Amino acid sequence: MAAGPAPGLQVPGASGRARGGRSPCGGCGDSGAAGARRRPELALPWADPSGGRRGCAGPAAGPGPAGRHSMLPRHVQRLGRDWITHWNGSQILALNSPVSSWMRWAGHYPPWASFPLPVSADFSANWRFPPFFGPWRQFQNSHWHLDNYTQSCCFHLPNPSMKSEGEEPLTKKRKLSGQDDTAAPEQQTDLSNQKEVCCLSVAQNEEKHGSKKGTIKRHWEYYCQQSKTMKIAKNKGSDQSSTGSEATFDFTVMSYNILSQTLLEGNSHLYRHCRQRLLFWTYRFPNILQEIKELDADVLCLQEVQEDHYRTEIKSSLESLGYHCEYKMRTGRKPDGCAICFKTSKFSLISSNPVEFFRHDIPLLDRDNVGLVLLLQPRFHCKASAAICIANTHLLYNPRRGDIKLTQLAMLLAEIASVAPQKDGSFCPIIICGDFNSVPGSPLYRFIKEGKLNYEGLAIGKVSGQEQFPRGQRILSIPIWPKKLGISQNCVYEIKQQQKEENAGEKLETEKPDNTQEIVIASKKSSSKLRHHFKLSSVYSHYFPETGVPEVTTCHSRSAVTVDYIFYSAAKDDTADQPGAEDSSCGGLKLLGRLALVTEKDLWTVNGLPNENNSSDHLPLLAKFRLIER
Repeated sequence: MAAGPAPGLQVPGASGRARGGRSPCGGCGDSGAAGARRRPELALPWADPSGGRRGCAGPAAGPGPAGRHSMLPRHVQRLGRDWITHWNGSQILALNSPVSSWMRWAGHYPPWASFPLPVSADFSANWRFPPFFGPWRQFQNSHWHLDNYTQSCCFHLPNPSMKSEGEEPLTKKRKLSGQDDTAAPEQQTDLSNQKEVCCLSVAQNEEKHGSKKGTIKRHWEYYCQQSKTMKIAKNKGSDQSSTGSEATFDFTVMSYNILSQTLLEGNSHLYRHCRQRLLFWTYRFPNILQEIKELDADVLCLQEVQEDHYRTEIKSSLESLGYHCEYKMRTGRKPDGCAICFKTSKFSLISSNPVEFFRHDIPLLDRDNVGLVLLLQPRFHCKASAAICIANTHLLYNPRRGDIKLTQLAMLLAEIASVAPQKDGSFCPIIICGDFNSVPGSPLYRFIKEGKLNYEGLAIGKVSGQEQFPRGQRILSIPIWPKKLGISQNCVYEIKQQQKEENAGEKLETEKPDNTQEIVIASKKSSSKLRHHFKLSSVYSHYFPETGVPEVTTCHSRSAVTVDYIFYSAAKDDTADQPGAEDSSCGGLKLLGRLALVTEKDLWTVNGLPNENNSSDHLPLLAKFRLIER
């Protein structure tokens, strides 16, 4: 039997030929006692002191002893033997030497070569380390282990129950530090037992050298000096302070896409950089729940909540933490949905309003995304009429269907407009959370913040900004959605819009009875303009002011961008110059602080998302607000 890579492992340079336990040579073998006794090891040209064949079925070409690769100098072979550790038949590799970094030197080479090796006539005089190794002293002090080796995609342990799509994304440059692996508790094979011993030794070694477990460092950013004392006061009791003639109520809101297990397994090509055991729901859910406990938000807006997990685990776990949960599952065959959960000690439920974006009679709306809108009543020191509207959604992903995204958003805004009005005609404070599958600065994002969008001549693929060079140049139709949807270009339900127009028409007739023709012409010209009546700000600024580097809310093998947001109706003194529609909120919300986001570079220092401590491919967003009533 040929000595080659252990089953299920890939050696660089033999990609595509050594999958599923096949030999790089496609089945060449050694028959005989010597071959049977040989321990499995890496197929390197210098790693066979006994003179056995490596990487080919025929005898070695050229002069020299049979089976020995004579194209490399003998001292190079000795160098390799000194630096490589045998596997001992257990698929364990604990390298405390530079050889693992050599194997990361990507390229396509003959089956016997794991990396290009510069060989000259006078090796001892001319050979030097490649420049990317850095200073030799720093390189010599580095410690390389199985975790780092496997995460570099030299080895890949696929899950046979997951289907894979597409091609392997380009390997990202990342600093792999402090990633220790612990054994999966449910695996009973000899491989898992031996791997557990290896991983334990790795963890002990890292602990000895003082390296810390890889975690994402996030800190609170406060916007008001008083908010620090308010946070301490909140932990001590439920007493809410009031300043002057204003009644205040402080609370926190989290938006978190927790990554449905079904979607994870159906898109496993996005998570090839992850160790397999970190992708199981039995590992991920305790991590997610622990995150929720530690952040301790008063309101949770969760996306990609799988229905069976919600029914059996998530709902009961959150209820034990003092939350009341409302859930809306996606329509059709999609098994996940959106949930809004709130602390019953802080709020009571006025109404729950699910929104389905699918319409049988409208071909444009053939997708199963949903939204959820709650109207909540604060419990402390607030007027009887006070209320807060919380909305949560997960818009369509498809970057080339901006028409569907805008229509889904208009439907959500129309539902909010029907839930949030107060007796005086203004809107109560509004918070909109979710995964909008749109990047900052895109037309869809600007529409939410500015309250208006002229989409005439806008390409459908540019609405969300997900693709820098979108395929196709199909233009948005005018209007985007048909009239029978019952939603106007002002993103309100048509019946209420007609009532407003009738009232406005009566005023116009009494004031300017001769200008009806001008009004009709003006309405035709504005048919390509979308509007909404909320004054919304974003909790996050999306770029670090010192460097201009983008913040990131999601990260997997193919992208790292911002698509998750918390929008809120800002109080008049909370923002200096916030564009929006004429209708302003009564009082409003003041942003006290937020949990800072990180950069893509920061995330790859912990091997992206999901990782050992963060079990979704999204980061939770968290903000602290103060409700202001005058």
